[in-house]
Amino acid sequence: MRRWAGVCAVVVVVAGCGGGSGTGAAGAEGDDLGGTLTVLAASSLTESFTTLGKRFERAHPGTRVQLSFAASSELASQVTAGAPADVFASASPETMRQVVDAGAVEGRPAVFARNRLEVAVPAGNPGDVTGLADLARPELRVALCAPEVPCGAAAEKVFAAADVEPAPDTFEADVKAALTKVTLGEVDAALVYRTDVRAAGSDVEGIEFAEAAEAVNDYPVAVLRDAPNRAAARAFVAMVRSEEGLAVLSRAGFERP
Repeated sequence: MRRWAGVCAVVVVVAGCGGGSGTGAAGAEGDDLGGTLTVLAASSLTESFTTLGKRFERAHPGTRVQLSFAASSELASQVTAGAPADVFASASPETMRQVVDAGAVEGRPAVFARNRLEVAVPAGNPGDVTGLADLARPELRVALCAPEVPCGAAAEKVFAAADVEPAPDTFEADVKAALTKVTLGEVDAALVYRTDVRAAGSDVEGIEFAEAAEAVNDYPVAVLRDAPNRAAARAFVAMVRSEEGLAVLSRAGFERP
């Protein structure tokens, strides 16, 4: 397999909208929280955590949820470097382990969701892609995640399981960047999570393949040891793991742990 070059991840900050009172798992903690809750989350969690962040704010009107999405490896590096944050949600146990080994989490991380890869192609499938093996076709333009991020590591596993030598044209910082290449028509195919295919709607088509079962990613979440807003962090993690949170994740295409 040709060497995969690393790239730098980009962090996007999204703040949820506050206002109103709410019910559900977050509300069970009461409305005595407040301040800013900073959540670092894998880019594949963008849609689900944005929804949960808004629900959390409605349940706790005095709390503002600030969500920062990027590749899990980049976020883990931020945490171990001392970046102030309350919660870390990773797309793989390996990246979470970096934070655990640095002594930066409170208690033990909990797996709250699972995800697997799909081949994403532009609407209409102009490259006539039918499965994973097509990503070895030299005439196709192919985007993969960089190997140091969870979706890239998972890609290496499925290619090995399928005995396929991919022919990538670009390596992206995270799964959303790879998907963007597809939605813009800059590539004929990309290997991304099935949740990202679902989030893209009619802009892309997803192609399942059997070897995806060889690299199912567990998603762990943890309250950080030096969390500035510890009470809100614990309540948010509880919401993510609640039936309400799992329902949101399931609708996005995540599997239950």
